This record gives sequence, structure tokens and C-alpha cells, in this order.
Amino acid sequence: MPDILFGSILSAGLTAQGFLICTVVSLALGALVAAVYMFKNHSTQSMAITLALLPILVQSIILLVNGNLGAGVAVAGAFSLVRFRSAAGTARDITCIFLTMTLGLATGMGYVGVAVIVGVAVCALLLLYSLLSFGVKPCEEKELKITIPENLDYTGLFDDLFEQYTRHAELISVRTTNMGSLYNLHYHITLKSSEIEKELLDAVRCRNGNLDIVCGKVPTLRETL
Repeated sequence: MPDILFGSILSAGLTAQGFLICTVVSLALGALVAAVYMFKNHSTQSMAITLALLPILVQSIILLVNGNLGAGVAVAGAFSLVRFRSAAGTARDITCIFLTMTLGLATGMGYVGVAVIVGVAVCALLLLYSLLSFGVKPCEEKELKITIPENLDYTGLFDDLFEQYTRHAELISVRTTNMGSLYNLHYHITLKSSEIEKELLDAVRCRNGNLDIVCGKVPTLRETL
């Protein structure tokens, strides 16, 4: 049984039957990766189609190289050119692209069982992490921007309020505005509960003279690699 799963069906050479099996598996796994990529993710049609067809393209390249070192180096150079001439994608984009290339490499060498096991296992993990919201920031973590007049000393101005309503508060930056007559304070805070956000804002309004206050989600950087 292990020999069937982990052996190459092309060990005796390329045949029409072996090529057909590898092609069908590449297309099926490509469609699976594309479907997983689109799950709970902002995706485009072109990206989904690319992921669905990339395994069979890589498989065809590997079959054409067929152990030729010079051709292999040329193929690696072609992939490098494509990477550096393309806009950087998100971490999930690059993960799925590498996955489809890995599957195409496996099927191109005839390791159909390995391709199926790796493809199904990684797709299942991607789905599981998405369903569990793995790595998502808690809803209590907020970005707070407070405007105060220049006559107020911002050092420790809101410490008692943060101690009462937050588990953690950090002053990120201070910026002057309106010809220096106002200060914009930028904090990252973690509320003790998402239900007390309004109470904190009301308390801050009484302290800053009812000037502008902005409270929202902490912006995340683009997930590039």
C-alpha cells in the first residue's frame, strides 16, 4: 500500500495513461485549492482561475524538462522573472501559489499519491484556520485617536481612565494640528470589555473639551511576504 501511495506512476516512463492520470489529478487539486482560496477571502476571478490551472502548467513543464539540468535552470529563471515583475500578493496568495506549484511538481514527477495527500491536508488546514479565525485580533483591541487643546498636558492625562476601562493602553504618536493649537494623540488600547467602549468615549469627551475622538479597529498591514 505505501508503495502505491508514495511511488511514482511514471517510474517506467511516460505513458498516455500515466499522463492522463497526472493531468486529471492536477486539475482536481487545482480546483480544490482555488475553492479553498476563495473561502472567506477577497478574491478575483483571474486569481482563482490561475490557481486552478497552475498545477497542470507546472506538471507539463516538469514532464518536458524530464531531468535536463539546463532546462531546469531555465525554468527556474523564468519563474524568478515572473515573481519580480509581478506585484507582491498577500501572504495567503503566495501560500496558495506555492501549494499549487508543489502539487504540479509532484504530479509532474508521477507522485500522484503524495500530491493528493499534501493537497488535501494543506487545504483542510487552511479551512480549519479560517473557521477558527486563527491569528485574528480580538474585538477589544482598538485604535483610539484623541484631539486635545494645546493648553492641556497630554502626559498622563488619560491614565486613570485607561486604568479603569482598559487592560492595556499605549501612546503611539503625538501630532500637532490646526497651526499647533491642537494635539492629536494616537493610542492602541485593549478594552476590558467591548461593551464599555461608549463609556470610555464619554469619559474622554469630558476630559478633552468635547473635541474630536476616533475609535476603531487597529489597521493591519498588508499581509505581504
